[in-house]
Amino acid sequence: MASDLETIQNYINDFKLTLERLSPESITAVIKVLRKARDNKKHVFSFGNGSSAGTADVLGVAYGKGVLKNSLLPGRASLRLISLASNMPLFSAWANDSAFEDVFSEQLLTMGDEGDAAIGISASGNSPNVIKGLQTARHMNMTTIGWTGFDGGKMKEFCDICFTVPSSNMEHIEDIHMILNHIILHCLRNE
Repeated sequence: MASDLETIQNYINDFKLTLERLSPESITAVIKVLRKARDNKKHVFSFGNGSSAGTADVLGVAYGKGVLKNSLLPGRASLRLISLASNMPLFSAWANDSAFEDVFSEQLLTMGDEGDAAIGISASGNSPNVIKGLQTARHMNMTTIGWTGFDGGKMKEFCDICFTVPSSNMEHIEDIHMILNHIILHCLRNE
């Protein structure tokens, strides 16, 4: 059995290797979509389950505040990002009264418009409600973005841009999705 120190070092080493295999081109493609949405005063909707719901919520905070137009940055447009995972009363109402698979797609039908963007986050790429949300967004002529891992799962066929973490380690995938959030934040803020 590995010691704690060996386990920690193995995690860090494997994580570094995964980071080195990321696609900067996929990241810049996501940044381009978010800039366009911001500049055209369109909404960006983020959604996911479990830890991915947490990442979707952090996107709302980081992008809503971190690149927000304010007195320190006059003339900068705000990025209008809404996490569909954060309104638990609405989320649970759709899950209870319709189906869990509909929790994101129904919110998009209510709040979304053509030209908006949707970021579906699923480490496996196979979450039925995230897939349905991306399908709905695509049907509404939104730009669809997926954040996933493994081989991209089923959701990759419904994404205009699919950022896939090249790993089968769930924790690495979730860690890198949060890092991706901060990389994009820095790029948008440092224009």
